This record gives sequence, structure tokens and C-alpha cells, in this order.
Amino acid sequence: MSLLPNSRTEPDGSAVIRVLSYNIRSMRDDTDALARVIGACAPDLVLVQEAPRFFRWRKKLARLAAASGQVILSGGGTAAGPALLCGLRATVERTEDVLLPLTPGQHRRGLATAVVRFGGARLGVLSCHLSLERHERYEQAGMVLDRLAALGVQHAVAGGDLNETPGGPAFGRLSAALQDCRATAPWGGEETWVRNPPHRRIDAVFATKGVEVLGCGVPEGHPGVTPADLRTATDHLPVLAALRIPAG
Repeated sequence: MSLLPNSRTEPDGSAVIRVLSYNIRSMRDDTDALARVIGACAPDLVLVQEAPRFFRWRKKLARLAAASGQVILSGGGTAAGPALLCGLRATVERTEDVLLPLTPGQHRRGLATAVVRFGGARLGVLSCHLSLERHERYEQAGMVLDRLAALGVQHAVAGGDLNETPGGPAFGRLSAALQDCRATAPWGGEETWVRNPPHRRIDAVFATKGVEVLGCGVPEGHPGVTPADLRTATDHLPVLAALRIPAG
């Protein structure tokens, strides 16, 4: 498997970055393995789903960030699970946690969002975890697109656990408006849910049209990412994308 490009700032001010989307199941599994996977991927941004939300959740998330070479950007309990981590290369302009409308009988859902800069490149960022219920999931996909537009930036990346495969309506609503990075530039593995059959791709990274996708997929075989760590870190597999963000 070819290697994804390393993060860097280009002479024209554009930025090559790595974005990792990962459902970490509230850190209920092997947190050392989880930190090793994140650290080995060397991401500039980590789009987390199912971050700790309850007792001492900030301390737990901060411990994971420190162990994997990141800092907390936004989210966690204040966004009902989604969170954003980032490396020190990112310059943070602003963050906002958004709670989505609560449907009776369903889990509370939210969005973790931010606007950051890498060199001369400015980027909106969003992490989401969509509903298990089909109709609510479709509506939430529209809310993701609305929130990305409300960030007021030309370039943006969104990722998360969609609880749906690419053939589903919510996934399709997102991929009609954004680039599905895995479909645009396949790299690494495909399925992100492999704990029981059927194995399927239900986690994804999306980017706005002006972002160049250099590769995206499950980092199986990536240096430092072992099958044992992927198996014990959490019940989902992560999605790693390399993107080039234009300057401006």
C-alpha cells in the first residue's frame, strides 16, 4: 500500500493535511491501543464520535489527546458525543458545539465544529454521529450541510459515523453536495464496521469541492497501525484522509 503524503505547507500557501475520523466508543476499550492508532496516523485534525460525555469526560478526552499528540479543539459532552482534536500546527479561529433537535425515544445528537487555519489555508471542520433512525438520519444530514454553510468558509471537511452505507439516503444527501473522500481517491481499507457481518462502510470523511483529495480509507497497513490495535481500540475502524487545502 502506498503511503499518504505527510502534512506540509506548500510554497503557494496551500496546506496538505491529514484528517482522521474515528468512533472511539466512549473510550470503553483499550485506550492505549486507541492512542497508538491515532498517533501513528499523525493527523492534523481528529473528528471524534462517541467521545466520553459523562463523569469527568473532559479529563478522559484530554488524556487521550495528550497520549496521541493532540489537543482538544471542541465538543465532547457539550456536543452530545462528537468532538474535535487537533495538532499544534492548527491555528484556531473559533469553535462551536451544536445540539440537534431531540426526537422522543432517540439519543440526543450534536455537532462539533470549528474554523482553523494551516498556513495560508482556512478550513471549516465538523464532526457528526447520525441517528440510528432512517428518517431522522436524513434530516440530520441536511443539518450537517446547513451548519457547514453557516461556517462561512470556502473550504470545509466533515466526517463521522453515519450509521448508513453509501447507498442510503442520508449518505447520498451528503455525497451529492460534498466529495465522499473515499470514493474520490480510494486508499487503504474500505469497510469501517467489521465486528459482525455484514461488514460495511458506515464512517466517512467528506470535503467541499475545492479541496483536493489525495487519498482516503481505513489505515490498514499504515506504518505503526497494527491489526491488534485496530481490533482492540474500539468497535469501529478509523478513516484517514490526506487533503490539499487551497490558500486564501
